[in-house]
Amino acid sequence: MAYDAYGSDDGLTLRQLPDPKVGPGEVRIRVRRAGVNPVDWKVMSGGLDGLMDAVFPVIPGWDVAGTVETVGIDTPEFAVGDEVVAYARKDVVHGGTFAELVTMSVRGVALKSTALSWDEAGGLPLAGLTALQTLDRLSVTSSDTVLVHGGAGGVGALAVQIARARGARVIATASPANHEFLAALGSTPVAYGEGAVAGIREIAPDGVDVVVDFVGGVRDLTMAVLAAGGRHASVADASVLETGGSWFWVRPSAEGLTELGRLADAGQLRVPVADVLPLDEVPAAFARSRGGHVRGKLVISISD
Repeated sequence: MAYDAYGSDDGLTLRQLPDPKVGPGEVRIRVRRAGVNPVDWKVMSGGLDGLMDAVFPVIPGWDVAGTVETVGIDTPEFAVGDEVVAYARKDVVHGGTFAELVTMSVRGVALKSTALSWDEAGGLPLAGLTALQTLDRLSVTSSDTVLVHGGAGGVGALAVQIARARGARVIATASPANHEFLAALGSTPVAYGEGAVAGIREIAPDGVDVVVDFVGGVRDLTMAVLAAGGRHASVADASVLETGGSWFWVRPSAEGLTELGRLADAGQLRVPVADVLPLDEVPAAFARSRGGHVRGKLVISISD
């Protein structure tokens, strides 16, 4: 699936393009599954043009789970046939993962956990690394009470599990329909909106030690429940810098993906998959993602 200019979902078409070349230190992956993330349609709309150059036609998609088809020069880390996952963001927007083949530097590729299905593995890289790197940035440990804004989303559900794996107590905001889901992940759910501050304070009267924001627009709530000396970060709201928080983008990391795989192998991490759609339904997947109420991950199936 590719588009020739920034625009709407209507610009995406299924087409034949040349196989991507495999440079030194890269692998070419035959894609089995590719996760859908909000950044995919934001890039397509031109929303990130000020940050990244685009080379058209663009194949969107930054998540991949598949099998190594070819290794480049000086790539001893992998062999043909290895089952891998990758956060395949590159330095320019061009050859993404909603395709049969994608190439990626080994800096962002790791062996796939055998504990994860292909569907789960396809939805793991970007969301999993975002959750992991946010918690790492805030040095979350077993002594912390952590508030996760957007706990039922693709990133939030993984952050809840990773924080619980570290022994932290976790509170997560979500709509009431997702409270049972969040409780099953090991968190204490609290409803969004009016009453959220009171609900969180009832659970943590002295405030929470750490707040991680994956939805944006919740800085006032964060500051109302953050304990003195607490830490907070957002991947969706740069204004947290004004209140001493951290704001950053996730980076490709083979080491991080390996750690996520270790958690999956230990039974401490699963990837909630909302739906799996065929390649030609990427526009429909984007529309659903844009709606903002998907619980877990949307995944595109390329091959079996």
